[in-house]
Amino acid sequence: MDFFPIFLSLKNRKVVVIGGGEVACRKVDLLLKANAAITVVSPALHPYLNKLEKDNLISWTQKEYSPEDLADAHQVWATTDNSDLNKQIFNDAQARGLWTNVVDDPKHCHFITPSMIDRSPIQVAISSGGASPVLVRFLREKLETQLPQNLSLLASFAGEQRERIKQHYGTVDERRKFWEIFFRHPLVESAENEEMLESVFTALLKDQEQQLGGLYLIETGMDPELLSLKALRLMQQAEFVLYPERQNDIFVDLCRRDADREEYNESNLPVLVDKYLHEGLRVCVLSEKPQANDRFAALKGQHDHHYVPCL
Repeated sequence: MDFFPIFLSLKNRKVVVIGGGEVACRKVDLLLKANAAITVVSPALHPYLNKLEKDNLISWTQKEYSPEDLADAHQVWATTDNSDLNKQIFNDAQARGLWTNVVDDPKHCHFITPSMIDRSPIQVAISSGGASPVLVRFLREKLETQLPQNLSLLASFAGEQRERIKQHYGTVDERRKFWEIFFRHPLVESAENEEMLESVFTALLKDQEQQLGGLYLIETGMDPELLSLKALRLMQQAEFVLYPERQNDIFVDLCRRDADREEYNESNLPVLVDKYLHEGLRVCVLSEKPQANDRFAALKGQHDHHYVPCL
């Protein structure tokens, strides 16, 4: 690999950004989110950076760059539009043993910034090492459709329960199994606040026999392009797909590739659902016209589930 993937803590660490234009604005925005102590070195500042400086969110050294500006730095960013100057900054920083990024010049970078999906404290980073930014953007957009918006809520809640769960379960294996059940619970996947999570958490602690399964009822309609992001995400999570007989079509292909699949008819759908839920599987039931399927409609009242209509 050309670059080693790593997450750095920059909290209160001095980061020097050389250049005060639009490119510097984008980098400073990211660094602020990491709570870095930012010093911008530039004769002039972009209006946005100027506002940040007036709000005491960054420091500004109003001058042309010189090697002394790198003193006590933890990281260096070269964002000027002068390639020769950027290379000089890189060489000066390298001589001091500092990690340096020259924007849009991977050959003069000790590190690069990936494309990020931020569901803090959950973060996903994707990089092509500068080879194909468009492909990276495509992959990020694809992953965005798979990751629920409440990941931040889930991660924060789980972190707060670590000591509590240790008091309830004595072994790592028991705790792992509990969290697998919890995170796959249909109500957790759609939770909007801590109260909803606490309700499921408490119920699972009381019921040791909960299964890992989940039921996803997906109304497909006729056009796959009308499927919602939520429907696609759940279809990708399913471990078993049940589809109407003689309709193994594009909607089935959009489900998770390694999921087992089986067709159903009006009479055997409840039996199949009960069977695979009992085995602890996440079951996805597809139906083009659920209003015409009495068995599909009945399922909505018999199990905890996600029901995703076609809009």
